[in-house]
Amino acid sequence: MSGFQGSPPPAPQGGYYPPPPEKGNYPPPSGAPPQQSYAPPGQQQFSPPPNQSFAPPPTQFSPPPQDSRGSQQYFSPPPQNFAPPSGPPPQQQQPVQQGFQGAPPQAGGSSAISQELVGQFNGGSYRIDHRDSNTILTINLAHGCPITAKPGAMVAMAATVTLKGSVKVSLKKLISGGELAHSTYTGPGEVILAPASLGDIVPIRLDGNQQWTMGKDAFLANTQGVIRDYKSQGLGSAMFSGEGLFVYKITGQGVLFVTSLGAIIQKNLAPNEQYIVDNGHLVAWNCKYVIERIASGGIISALSSNEGLVCRFTGPGTVFIQTRNPGEFGAWIRSHVPTGGGGGSSILSAF
Repeated sequence: MSGFQGSPPPAPQGGYYPPPPEKGNYPPPSGAPPQQSYAPPGQQQFSPPPNQSFAPPPTQFSPPPQDSRGSQQYFSPPPQNFAPPSGPPPQQQQPVQQGFQGAPPQAGGSSAISQELVGQFNGGSYRIDHRDSNTILTINLAHGCPITAKPGAMVAMAATVTLKGSVKVSLKKLISGGELAHSTYTGPGEVILAPASLGDIVPIRLDGNQQWTMGKDAFLANTQGVIRDYKSQGLGSAMFSGEGLFVYKITGQGVLFVTSLGAIIQKNLAPNEQYIVDNGHLVAWNCKYVIERIASGGIISALSSNEGLVCRFTGPGTVFIQTRNPGEFGAWIRSHVPTGGGGGSSILSAF
């Protein structure tokens, strides 16, 4: 009984527990499938993409640094070549300066003015940049060379420049509200000028054989030898041209700098070519024009179109046009300024 009871328990216990360790050795077969299944995908899927996708980007990213360096080197010459206008930028601007002397009969249509204008005159040189709404005029004057400018147009000047103000009173200026005073800057040194409004600046070169007409608000500066005179343009033109009874008549030899509200468009007219400009967008011109009403269909049509009276120019000649109408722009400002506020009076006082 005792042997029977003692022998059976150890035998089943000893024979029963060994099999589990033997069954637990099956992980190797289970590990073999992963080696066969995971190895091929890694070699077939991941090896080709790195060779095909990452190789081209280095070859594509190398040229852009070379292009960006080239653009930086292109913009550096204009400041260095300020005094002698030579190099690529002046070559693009030489046709523009020639167009300011007077529209050639062969050239018609509007011409785009380059982003920077560089030129020379007797006793100095100039550069016009930061166009075309925050434009400034930088002038380098030789020793003893004067330049006349609108009062209050100076932004900065060298300590060697002499500034002198003068007043010229005339009945025509008192009636028309023209500038009674002007400032004279005498070199040597640099003078920076800018208009009061957000506008553009364009040089007009006079050769002594031309006469230009300019609105009283378009004058910024002129070199020595340019003659400005107030002239009457007739009652009809004064009432409907948008420039008043008196306008500037410009003659002489030198460079005249005109300013505008907004950008300036240069329109060259061939002989007998006609062009119509709204009376509030005129800056300067050297050709004949008449005032007429362009809207048809009665007074209701004229009022609804808001384009009743215009100026019809006839070539040959050149017309400089500003892209913004001061009267319309002032009305737009007033319509967007809240009434009753304390800060609106200073803005409205300019219009």
